[in-house]
Amino acid sequence: MKNIKISTVQFENRSGDKGYNLDVIERFSNAAARAGADAVAFHECSVTGYTFARNLSPAEMMEISEPIPAGPSVKRLMQISEKYKIAVLAGLFERDENDDIYKAYVCVDEGKLVAKHRKLHPFINPVIKPGNSYTVFNLRGWNCGILICYDNNVVENVRATKLLGADIIFMPHVTMCTPSARPGSGFVDPLLWQRRDENPDELRQEFDGPKGREWLMKWLPSRAHDNAVYVVFSNPIGMDDDQLKNGCSMIIDPYGNTIAECRELGDSFVTAQLNPDKLKLAGGHRYTQARRPELYAHIIGESHTSIQKVAWIDSDEE
Repeated sequence: MKNIKISTVQFENRSGDKGYNLDVIERFSNAAARAGADAVAFHECSVTGYTFARNLSPAEMMEISEPIPAGPSVKRLMQISEKYKIAVLAGLFERDENDDIYKAYVCVDEGKLVAKHRKLHPFINPVIKPGNSYTVFNLRGWNCGILICYDNNVVENVRATKLLGADIIFMPHVTMCTPSARPGSGFVDPLLWQRRDENPDELRQEFDGPKGREWLMKWLPSRAHDNAVYVVFSNPIGMDDDQLKNGCSMIIDPYGNTIAECRELGDSFVTAQLNPDKLKLAGGHRYTQARRPELYAHIIGESHTSIQKVAWIDSDEE
């Protein structure tokens, strides 16, 4: 298995404006390809926008969702992928042949659909149905998985994706800077975003503090470390509807170390080279090899009633 270069992007999407968002996706796909990346990853619902969907009626959700891969947005992603010779990963609302709606994230490469994941733990609008399967696929010689936002907070999902063979897990999010029972959480004042050129330090302090990056770094590196996987985290920056998001899209290696991260207060991307040697040198490889499932298979697999908070925010904190 050869080294692979991956880019991850943060950008301020426009709610419901697929044309604008796809233009930004094309611009960054071109830039990532020029930087030598084999693949470029965007955030959850990067095609459509996300938070605004909490206010949409069932009919409006039906209108904004699309079939995959026959819909115009995925066709455009395929065109972008083929044009710039780069794999593109992006998210949107999916409508299937039964008019059921899902939160989807796709990977396209060489003008073709390579993978589609339906979010296992969807929020934002009650019409969205949960996906019921894990997603593992081959991308340019690497086994990859996809888990969307809250999917990653349920640790069994990450371990299962690893055990199914994934060495890279793409983790698109729309998260942070939202209220939670966790101390220090809350919204960040949108005025700080509007005045970011005048006072960037205050905004950066909010973004990096307990409302934002500080919380993320309590758990995200452990998903990579414990499972010996590369994590490709993508998150929007700026206003998503009326909520301010702090970006910090990053790539984490199997040791749990951040090897690339967006730190600009605006649209940007970073690229990292992923080395397969780390997959077996990292402690998480030994941990997974040392498992004794006969001790806990009956505990982890015990049937129970899932209790999941359905809210208009997808804070991933509860």
